[in-house]
Amino acid sequence: MVAEPGGPEDEKPQSDEAHSAFSWPAGTEPAAPPEEDHPTSEFALPEGVTPEQPASGPGSGTGSASGSETTGSAFATPSTYSFRDSPPAFTPAYGVPMVRLTKEAPWQDRMRTMLRMPVAERPAPEPVQRHDEEAGPPVPRVLDLTLRIGELLLAGGEGAEDVEAAMFAVMRSYGLDRCEPTVTFTLLSISHQPSLVDDPVTASRTVRRRGTDYTRLAAVFRLIDDITTADDEVSLEEAYRRLAEIRRNRHPYPGWVLTLAAGGLAGAASVLVGGGPLVFLIAALGAMLGDRLAWLCAGRGLPEFYQFAIAAMPPAAMGVALTLTHWSDVRPSAVITGGLFALLPGRALVAGVQDGLTGYYITASARLLEVMYFFIAIVTGVLLALYGGLQLGAELDPEARFITHDRPVIQTFASMVLTLAFAILLQQERATVLAVTLNGGVAWVVYGAMAQTGNLSAVAATAAAAGLVGLFGQLFSRYRYTSSLPYITAAIGPLLPGSATYFGLLGVAQNELDRGLASLSTAVATALAIAIGVNLGSEISRLFMRVPGAVGGANRRAAKRTRGF
Repeated sequence: MVAEPGGPEDEKPQSDEAHSAFSWPAGTEPAAPPEEDHPTSEFALPEGVTPEQPASGPGSGTGSASGSETTGSAFATPSTYSFRDSPPAFTPAYGVPMVRLTKEAPWQDRMRTMLRMPVAERPAPEPVQRHDEEAGPPVPRVLDLTLRIGELLLAGGEGAEDVEAAMFAVMRSYGLDRCEPTVTFTLLSISHQPSLVDDPVTASRTVRRRGTDYTRLAAVFRLIDDITTADDEVSLEEAYRRLAEIRRNRHPYPGWVLTLAAGGLAGAASVLVGGGPLVFLIAALGAMLGDRLAWLCAGRGLPEFYQFAIAAMPPAAMGVALTLTHWSDVRPSAVITGGLFALLPGRALVAGVQDGLTGYYITASARLLEVMYFFIAIVTGVLLALYGGLQLGAELDPEARFITHDRPVIQTFASMVLTLAFAILLQQERATVLAVTLNGGVAWVVYGAMAQTGNLSAVAATAAAAGLVGLFGQLFSRYRYTSSLPYITAAIGPLLPGSATYFGLLGVAQNELDRGLASLSTAVATALAIAIGVNLGSEISRLFMRVPGAVGGANRRAAKRTRGF
């Protein structure tokens, strides 16, 4: 049998037509088995019953032309579908609310909202910066600019969520839709799909070096704010020029100022734990010597692990030397504790815990592993000096940790000096130094009132003070439209567990492992309390300060997962 040209057999099947793998090929028929051996299917219709023919019409997938069936689309509504008898759908009866983001809100809030949405629910971008309407935005250049901006933020210590929000803001400002930025500890990548039928474009960049410069970080945030603001016209060429200037800018403080700041930080920390003017000078001298040795090792290409170990040895050695000289009015433990304050990686710890709490577990794991390596390096350097002192007959007193120091005015002033020195070490802008110094003083007052006056747990008092630091830091950053790190990181300096760390190491050095490990556990708990408190304070500020004019689901959405599933 030959089919007529143009008949149904000549039609090309549509790409979405479904065929059964068990159907017979066209033009062939199975041989009928003997009647007595013919099986009956449980799905067969009884004899005398004919199936109903569905009515032909739009979307039914059948036609009545020449009495033959025509091919139908798999996306057409089935003829047997009835909305009255349909099962409940996932979409609520009132529909999915449309998300509208006001342009008065900071770009951080708007972009965090976008990142938490599925791709299908994101509103179309409204390009802020001009480009050729016919050719569209230059995709490769926009992706490269976005990656360069993200690299500076990640290398400066910014959290993974804030880096993704910044990258997303730049891409949408230049008109790119359907973009997905991804940030890990050392790798940034972007995937952009122009349309549903075009191949995606992917670009990536690796962060090789990290450096702490909050002045550069603030300049990058100002550039992003200008790019995302319709009142400021920032072309791609202008954005590249400003980014190159940010990279070439010198640090605001020279090397000798940083060395003096390291000494001031250690001296102020020694006063916090009961030291006097002489202890201040000795602790400052030991920290400055360790800082210079670390700079020398860095210039020779020695890894950071060994830099931290070498920088921790001079303050510990000076504390041991004071013990051997038997000065009655000098506390060696305060000297060593002050040196530890200048080395504890509080910035990396806060960033690591923040990434974990916001769902970036790979980046959080890498940051916390970095913190662990730095901490082990500090432990190694201090233990070498303590073991040497014990071999020489130094009698270090572990009971000094139980001596209380009730000097609220002096300690509050010392905490502010410590915060100021920490801000200089972080290369902060001079305009932000006063605010973060006051924030550090308030944090110490809250901690002292709860732990020393109220006799509450030191860990709980630390968490409460750190939460206040995070809250004030977020308020300052919203007021200045910049990153919150310059207002937070230095302010947690007085809360770092330098004293618990030293006495834990002393217990290990004196072969009293139970007491040493207990003190080190207290130090770890205090460090985690600082990080969680800072993050909780920031989240509380976002929780109660709503985006103005936002409706529906415009606030940042979180994943709903309870009981482990």
